[in-house]
Amino acid sequence: MRPAQSRTTKLRLGTGGRVVIPAAFRDALGLKANEVLFARVENGEIHLLTATAAMRRAQAIVRQFVPEGVSLVDELIEERRRGAARRKRRG
Repeated sequence: MRPAQSRTTKLRLGTGGRVVIPAAFRDALGLKANEVLFARVENGEIHLLTATAAMRRAQAIVRQFVPEGVSLVDELIEERRRGAARRKRRG
């Protein structure tokens, strides 16, 4: 774990509700200017997620509902092939 990930830092709420994320935190996460972050409030805490972290979280949620050994990619490709075959038969 990098130092910025395990360190707590005091921040001040600025004008318009702005909070500056310290450089060490931005560097640890590889954040650049204008990068999109996702925020949620949970148990009185504000959680910020990078787009990559949010995608991993969404994938983990979906993975719970996919049976072992099933490939959603393979199922999607097969569905698309069947759709293309139906359209071809119709002319």
